[in-house]
Amino acid sequence: MSAASSNPPPAFHPETELVHGGTMRSQFGETSEALFLTQGFVYDSAEQCEARFKGEDPGYLYSRFSNPTVAMFEKRMCLLEGAEAARATASGMAAVTASLVSQLKAGDHVVAAKALFGSCRYVVEDLLPRFGVPSTLVDGADLDQWRKAMKPNTKAVFLESPTNPTLDVYDIGEISKIAHSVGATVIVDNVFATPLFQSPLKLGADVVVYSATKHIDGQGRVLGGIILSSEKFIQENVHQFLRQTGPSMSPFNAWVLLKGLETLHIRVARQTESAAKVADVLARHSNITRLIYPGRADHPHAAIIKKQMSGGSNIIAFDVAGGKPAAFKFLNALRLAKISNNLGDAKSIVTHPATTTHQRLKPEDRAELGITDGTVRLSVGLEYADDIAGDLVSALDKI
Repeated sequence: MSAASSNPPPAFHPETELVHGGTMRSQFGETSEALFLTQGFVYDSAEQCEARFKGEDPGYLYSRFSNPTVAMFEKRMCLLEGAEAARATASGMAAVTASLVSQLKAGDHVVAAKALFGSCRYVVEDLLPRFGVPSTLVDGADLDQWRKAMKPNTKAVFLESPTNPTLDVYDIGEISKIAHSVGATVIVDNVFATPLFQSPLKLGADVVVYSATKHIDGQGRVLGGIILSSEKFIQENVHQFLRQTGPSMSPFNAWVLLKGLETLHIRVARQTESAAKVADVLARHSNITRLIYPGRADHPHAAIIKKQMSGGSNIIAFDVAGGKPAAFKFLNALRLAKISNNLGDAKSIVTHPATTTHQRLKPEDRAELGITDGTVRLSVGLEYADDIAGDLVSALDKI
């Protein structure tokens, strides 16, 4: 577009933005995004250096603060998520922690859903109270519990939806209204839904966080996280916190994640299609006592899913009859699906949450969340759907 034009460029569909969004080219005109492996940057003069540090001159200072490759990843994610600004982090947990800690001080209060990834629950339940920020955990599906938990000093609300690992889906819009009534910031971990199937900012949330390690990379290569929100929230809270404390994303990891974004849509679409087929097969097996998949009509929160999600994603949770011994026998009999604690990968991955991601929780806390000793979390990969289903059924038959 010429400099004289006052019309904004046309908006592209997400599939297009995933390939082209945020790209900056060097003087060499490279096709693939450039990888800037550098700690620092050179200034034309001492005066320019001073102006850069004062924020009066645009540009890069130090890769702990900002980096061109990382900036391209942040911009592309903003276009996909519909966010004004974003900051990338070294991991998904760095994004979760920074989104909370950067805005809180002693005397503030946090409300969170009980159903959280183990590390997220540690931050909310154990870490924040050490610094004078108490927390209240609620049943995320019970709006009355959210209302009763709010206090005048409640500053942040945190939830996953769908949750890890039992795939509960919470009403983000209604929870946001409740939180906003006391001026609290709503943070949603949107990893399981992916930005393709759910848009928390459009539903009323203030901040969205991702572990880019999952679907965004999608091939088990690198760690990464990102925080997306308004320009005001990022500038007033997240920017300085990350700049001064240093949980920075590696430029190399940002480059890998940019390559991952190019195929995110087709990978997740294929995985979701396969997950629906696999879920239907598992639901009929006699050794499965409970199956949860957001794409099925029998999901306990089907009405909310219909309202706020456009797809079920690739994660399935199910209970194997016979508890831990049977679950372990099932896992050990698999030939195709791999035992690992990652998800969103090109390879199908199975996890036993009670002994891995949620092992630090007390047995009664796991039971309250619906995590039994027989619960298995399945992340469906890019293999042929019938091969995945056949592998699972064969292992279940051997229990």
